Parts: sequence; C-alpha cells; structure tokens
Amino acid sequence: MDFRFGLVAGNARTGTEWVATARRAEELGYDTLLVPDTLHTLSPFAALAAAAAGTTTLRLGTYVLSAPNRSPGLVAWETRSLQLLSGGRFELGIGGGRPGAERDAAALGGDFGTPGERLRRVADTIRTVREGAGAPPILVAASRPGMLRLAADQADIVALGLPPQSSEDELAAMVATLGDRAGAVELHVNVAAVAETADDVPEWLSRMVGGDPREMARAGGIAFLLGGPGEIAETLLRRRAELGISYIGVSGLFMEQFAPVIDLLREAG
Repeated sequence: MDFRFGLVAGNARTGTEWVATARRAEELGYDTLLVPDTLHTLSPFAALAAAAAGTTTLRLGTYVLSAPNRSPGLVAWETRSLQLLSGGRFELGIGGGRPGAERDAAALGGDFGTPGERLRRVADTIRTVREGAGAPPILVAASRPGMLRLAADQADIVALGLPPQSSEDELAAMVATLGDRAGAVELHVNVAAVAETADDVPEWLSRMVGGDPREMARAGGIAFLLGGPGEIAETLLRRRAELGISYIGVSGLFMEQFAPVIDLLREAG
C-alpha cells in the first residue's frame, strides 16, 4: 500500500494554536491528524471538528477512542456529525482501552469492564457505526489475541499495539498473527521519537514511554526512528516491503523532524 502519515497530537494552549498545528501538519504533508482519547488531552471529537474547519485536505482520526467511555450509539452519532462537518475526511479509531484507561472510564461514568466485555463493546460499536450511511474507514488498535482477531476480521486499518521498546522480531510476530488478512488491511505503527542518535532522544519522554527512552532506542525499540532522513526512510521502506506496514503515526512533538522523511518516501512511491 502507499505510505500514509498521521500526526498524533491532542494538546494546545489556545484554539488558535490548535488550528495552527492542524494547518502546519497539512502543509508538511501529513495525511491525518490523530487525537488520543484521554482526560489529559482535548476531547477528540471537538478537537477534530475544529481542525476540520481550519484545513481542507487533512484527514482526521481518533487514536483511539476507548470503547468503555461511550456507548456505541453515541459514537455513531458523533461519527455521522464529524463525517458531515469534515466533508468525509473522518476516520474512526477505536480500541479496548490503553493501560490506565479504567480511571478515565470511571471519571466519565463508564464501566471499564472485563477484557471480554471491552472486546464486545468494540465489535458492537463497529457494527452500529456501519449501520449508518457513509461510514468512515475504521481503525482498531490491538495488542492481545482477541482484539487482533477482531481487527483482522472487521477493521480497515489495524494499529499494532506493541510497547515502544519492542523489537523488530516482535513486530514481525504480531503481523504474522493477522494471517492472510495482513495483506488486506492497512497496518499502522506509532513512532514515539525521531532523532539522529539514541543520545539525542529527549530524556523527558520517559513519562510517556514508561522507561528510559534512550535505552529503548539503543536496544532497537521500534517506536524510535534514529538517523538522518535517508536512513529513517530506508527503515520504513524495509518494514513496508517485509511486513506491509505503510501507515506511520508520529508524535506531534516530532512533527518538524519527521517532515523530511515524508518528502523522501513520497518520491519513493
């Protein structure tokens, strides 16, 4: 598949700054603005609606909705609204909830539930969204076997939910679990940092990646792209050729650093 690039962002000091971020992402060639679903970031549907109003070609996605936070009917309603307001540029991303998401669910009055219950909630949400006209592409974030099977069967895009320190072999093993569907769905991997060397990775990323980011980068963690733009482009071209991974999510903290890589990969096709 052709490469696509998503910018993962969810905070701003003002509405003007937020819209400027979306416009800058569009200027740099990112395909999608991806907003997390946490109580520490902007409300995803509101943030994406504002971004839609300030851009023309940038696609807009949730990355990812925590299924316990909203009923399937509410997600379908919000989806229809944002599809209309964005001119069909919305992509729904959903999952069973990241580690710690039970606190957000409790604060919002939701029942986090068991893994099995969350799996059923994701399936119910996908079905409800697709019952309406003009349903958007659906991304499912998955890390466990049950969710990976559901994603392979029902999603258009599968976000491979590996920890940032995971190795290339672990990435390949997860892709293999998708079986024949690996070639039929778009595969997404998130990038936590872009830097020349491991020593250039900011230490303050530790609170986001759950450990020493420099050690993770030195060990070859898949979420750390090291080297100049050409070296990073070669890494991503290899992953696409060997594993079919073509959709790259990049932390908004490294929006500018990754932009030259986008230009190189557009030229490569």
